[in-house]
Amino acid sequence: MSQSGSIIALATDKDELYEPHVDTSQVDESRLLRKIDIRVVPWLGLLYFLNFLDRGSIGNAKLYNMEADLGITDKQYLIALTAFFFPYALLEPASNVILRRVRPSMWLSSMMFVWGIVMMCHGFLRSYGGLVTLRVLLGVAEAGLYPGIVFYISCWYKRSELGTRIAAFFTSATIAGAFSGLLAAAISNMNGVAGKPGWSWIFILEGLVTILCAVASYWVISNFPETAGFLTKEERVFVIRRLRDDMQFSAGGEEFEARYIWQSLKDWKTYVAMGIYMGCDGPSFAFSLFTPTIINELGYKATTANLLSVPVYVWSCIVTVIVGFIGDRLGKRGYINLILFGTGLVSYIILITSRTPALSYFACFLAASAIYPTVPNSVAWVASNVEGSYKRGVTLAMAIGWGNLNGAVSSNVYRAQDAPWYSLGHGIILAYIAIGWLSSAAFMFLLRRENERRDRGERDEVIDSDNSGEEMNEMALKNGRFETVNDARREKGDEWSQFRYTL
Repeated sequence: MSQSGSIIALATDKDELYEPHVDTSQVDESRLLRKIDIRVVPWLGLLYFLNFLDRGSIGNAKLYNMEADLGITDKQYLIALTAFFFPYALLEPASNVILRRVRPSMWLSSMMFVWGIVMMCHGFLRSYGGLVTLRVLLGVAEAGLYPGIVFYISCWYKRSELGTRIAAFFTSATIAGAFSGLLAAAISNMNGVAGKPGWSWIFILEGLVTILCAVASYWVISNFPETAGFLTKEERVFVIRRLRDDMQFSAGGEEFEARYIWQSLKDWKTYVAMGIYMGCDGPSFAFSLFTPTIINELGYKATTANLLSVPVYVWSCIVTVIVGFIGDRLGKRGYINLILFGTGLVSYIILITSRTPALSYFACFLAASAIYPTVPNSVAWVASNVEGSYKRGVTLAMAIGWGNLNGAVSSNVYRAQDAPWYSLGHGIILAYIAIGWLSSAAFMFLLRRENERRDRGERDEVIDSDNSGEEMNEMALKNGRFETVNDARREKGDEWSQFRYTL
């Protein structure tokens, strides 16, 4: 690092300590983290459980004569699935910006209430047009929940703590995958009740539970750390200070400015992250929507196929938790991504080449253990490398939204005429996973290169210098000139010269 004294140092301005008049010496950090964990993570896990359950229930309902009752073809069914993804993906960036500007308890709960109503309406369907309309409305209502939850969690925890928490709440998706099969098998026994088929009751009952939980969420979900009512004043200040020590300089509140959105749109990390998430989210959607169908086509009846999907999701749940724990302990999320994506490549090569039901069923386990852990590991990796709350919110929403948009493709790859082995569908998912592997490798390479440049002082800013030398003026023009270190940190976020990316 340069020695003129005008280049930033690692030290921070002491007078910039958040709420310096508040004494936090009596706060027990471990006890505080447990308190936050209990209050924040479990309920968010429940929300995502219901989100994943409601979104994928159409795959279970399909096995109980939904297509025949509505008089629709397999192609029309796939179009209806596709219609969901466009509003679901495109509205996510805007949703995260709104989330930061309003109370999470209001925004997330309202979103959930609306999609619960839409879900119930699925149980009263009579036509193909109604199905497409409701899938579009469901996409609008659910848009922003997952990126919103990830962003919300990232505002509470240090970078080294994100993986475990995101994995913990994301396991609710794998539990939903397992539970949906059991639940659908049970609810299908209501066939004929009130003159409605069993598949109708799947939508009605699941939608009703979602609505009830949405109402409770208005009181259960906490706001951001600086205003969280379940913490004392000292605890709120302690949380903000520890986040700022972890280079989350926007912790404690950040006024909205349009330039934060542009910072995300101009950052190369946003677009590489989109490639990573495309590689795991496309396969995730396809896997959740079609696992029962794939197992069914291997020679098992509808209820048996739903039940056989349960162990697959239980296994993926276990692996997801283990991977989240390892990611936080080792901090090597990029290497973990390469291993997981590599495992996914192997699993889909087996699915493409296998002509044995038992081997294909084993490959489903292998695929689940690769696909599901990659999702929380990837978002934790991206979130920990983007600073500025609005910028991080937009970057996460862009990456997750693009991944979700690819669900429109992956939900169409398993065609009825390709049964029972679905070689074309498996081949397309294999390509998605390859994109994820390559994007992860590129992300690692570029982050490492940028860290090396900062270590060499190539990104140093000029801080409050009267030096008018040519070298100093060149650095000011290139990297910026600021009155204080904290001005540089707030202005530049993760582009600040002392911020280091995690690999």
